[in-house]
Amino acid sequence: MKSALVTGANKSIGFEVTRQLAQKGIYVYLGSRNLQNGMEAVETLKSQGLNNIEAIRLDITDDESVKNARLEIGRKTEVLDILINNAGVYGGYPQTALDATIDQFKTTYDANVYGVIRVTQAFIDLLKKSAEPRIVNVSSSQGSITLHSDPTYKYYDYKSVVYLSSKSAMNMFTVVLAYELKDTAFKINAVCPGYTKTDFNGHRGPGSLEDAGKRIVKYALLGKDGATGKFFSEENNPETGEIPW
Repeated sequence: MKSALVTGANKSIGFEVTRQLAQKGIYVYLGSRNLQNGMEAVETLKSQGLNNIEAIRLDITDDESVKNARLEIGRKTEVLDILINNAGVYGGYPQTALDATIDQFKTTYDANVYGVIRVTQAFIDLLKKSAEPRIVNVSSSQGSITLHSDPTYKYYDYKSVVYLSSKSAMNMFTVVLAYELKDTAFKINAVCPGYTKTDFNGHRGPGSLEDAGKRIVKYALLGKDGATGKFFSEENNPETGEIPW
C-alpha cells in the first residue's frame, strides 16, 4: 500500500485530498497543527468507511514539530510515496505593497515558504525510498508573476502582495527542487486547486472542494511519464492545465 502525508489536512482542501487519496487505497498521514482537530477529522473519515488514515501532529512553522512528525512517521514506515504540501495562510490585512507590515510577511512566509521547505527537507529521505515519489506543492495561479503582469488576466486587480509573493517564492523552490531531482523518479509540481469555497477565503470561491481535491490528487498520482517542474492551474487552462510562472 502506498503512503502519503498531507499537511493542513484536518479541514477544507487538505481534508478532501486526504479523503480522495484514501478512497484510492493509499494510507494517508493526516497532518494537523492541532492533534485533536486531526483526530476528529480522522473519525469523520472513518465513519465514511475510510480506515487507512492516521492523524499526525504537524505544525509546519515549528522545527521541533516537523522533526517529531518525521520521527513518528519513520517509526511506522520506511517509505513515503507522496507529499502534499497543502498547509498555508493568507497573511491578514492590509495586503498592499505600501501598507503590509514586515511581521505579516514574516508570518506568511514562515508557513507558505519556509514551512514547505521544512517539511520537504525533513521527509525527503523517506520519499527517496519510494519507487514513484511525488511531491505536490499547493500553490495558486495568483502566484504567477506572468499572469499578474497581464491586464487581461481575470484576477489582475486582485493583488494581495503578501500572499501572492509567498506563493511566487514557493513556486521558485518547486522549480529548483524539481531541477535538482530531475534525473530521479521524482515528479514535483506546483498545483493550483482553483478559487475554491473554503474558510481560507470566507467561502467566496465558486469552486467545489471535490474539484479542488481531484486537481491535486491527479498530480500526486502521475505516472512515470508525467510532468515535473511545472505549474498547473486547470481553472486557468482547462486544456493542458499548465500556466506560466
